[in-house]
This record gives sequence, structure tokens and C-alpha cells, in this order.
Amino acid sequence: MRAAPLAALSCAAALAALLAGPAAAHHGWSSYDDSKPITLTGKLTEVKYENPHAMVRIDANGKRWLAVLAPISRMQARGATADKVAVGREVTIVGYPSKEHGDEMRAERIVLDGQTVELR
Repeated sequence: MRAAPLAALSCAAALAALLAGPAAAHHGWSSYDDSKPITLTGKLTEVKYENPHAMVRIDANGKRWLAVLAPISRMQARGATADKVAVGREVTIVGYPSKEHGDEMRAERIVLDGQTVELR
């Protein structure tokens, strides 16, 4: 008679582990300094238009930056489609620098073809 409760407990533990995986993989925003907004304007040199967050590399201010954007569904809904966020495109990105990496930022908005897209 103890097999059923043990099996239920095992299933619950397995389910909890599966659900915790994506949450553990997602980073928080506390590693970015929101007291020091920065604006970068330049060409996109690399684009990863994929979940959980799109990421781009932009040449600006004398160096190559990594900018973490929003989830794809949010970007598409607001007009930041893959054809607009493409290698070679000139963009302006406003966001916050990483506290840990001198060439990384979290983007709050991106300007594409003169249109400002809010990412948060």
C-alpha cells in the first residue's frame, strides 16, 4: 500500500525539477545597473533572434557590445520583427550596462528605421 504514495511523491519531485529548470536558466535583471542608462548607435554585427531573449551585437562607442533584448513574442508584437533586427542594420539601443561585463547591456528600447520600440 505504500507504493502509491511513494510513486506520487516521486512524480511530484520530477515535475518540480522540470519546472525549476527554465526558471533557473533565466537570469534576473539585478546584474544590470539601472542608475546608469546608456545609448548606443551603430550597426548590428550579429543577431540571435531566438528565445528566451533576442540578443544582438552592435559596434558603438569604439567597441562591440552585446545587448540583451526582449522575448521574441514581445518584439514581434511591438514591431521589432526579424527583418528589422538584422545584421547590417543601423539601430539605436537604450538600456543599462552590465555590472559584471563591460561590453554588455540590457536593452529597454530599440530604434529601428526611426521607430522606437519599447522592449520592457
